Amino acid sequence: MKVGLVLSGGGARGISHVGVLKALDELGIKIDCIAGTSAGSIVGSLYGYGYSPDEIIDIILHTSFFKTLRPAWALTGLLSLEGLRDVLVAHMPEDTFEALKIPVTIAATDIRKGKAEYFSTGNLTSAVLSSCCVPAVFNPVQFNGSSYVDGGILDNLPAGAIRNNCDLLIASHCNFINEDFDVKNFRTVIERSLLMAINGNTALSKSMCDVLIEPPAVGRVSGFEIGKAKELFEIGYRFTLENYTAGDFKIKTV
Repeated sequence: MKVGLVLSGGGARGISHVGVLKALDELGIKIDCIAGTSAGSIVGSLYGYGYSPDEIIDIILHTSFFKTLRPAWALTGLLSLEGLRDVLVAHMPEDTFEALKIPVTIAATDIRKGKAEYFSTGNLTSAVLSSCCVPAVFNPVQFNGSSYVDGGILDNLPAGAIRNNCDLLIASHCNFINEDFDVKNFRTVIERSLLMAINGNTALSKSMCDVLIEPPAVGRVSGFEIGKAKELFEIGYRFTLENYTAGDFKIKTV
């Protein structure tokens, strides 16, 4: 039986995926292929390369993410992701999909063509950066002769990209929407609005999955709160172990 794993985007909330992976490892679930968007593409690539969940969270905790962001000096975005490129290449020096031990597919949005695009071969880091490029915040990533922004705009949970490659598909979705939202300021309203818009394109993707892991507690954390990395890791880890057993990850037969 081939098992696939799809990891949603969600900014800092995506760190909860690492906790989910640690729980799946402990439950003895072997992952055969991965698809990811934005934060999910980072976690998925590191895991596919061979890093354990404990090693991935260690990388996150000891890398000052915000220090890797650089001014873009462009009208199309405030910041550049080139500093993140340096971090990724340092940990995955071959910088190709072909170097991954587990196949990974990454979703990004081609802003010129107005459609989602999926990468699974060639340059790895450019695909990851394309998938992570939040519009207006980051300068669009120039790659393969086009301009790319965050994959979450059109496909924040790219289940369809690997559905036909696996017998059982697990989704880790980190964008649970709590109903007790407090309108604090302009930023929180914008983030909440974007979260609801992006969640709109995940309904069909969720229906393609056999198991959906969606910890409600991540809804209390902003996608910008990278400082809560340890808490987010624990949320994903505890929720998965407390709500699932190895038997939940088997193909159901009638």
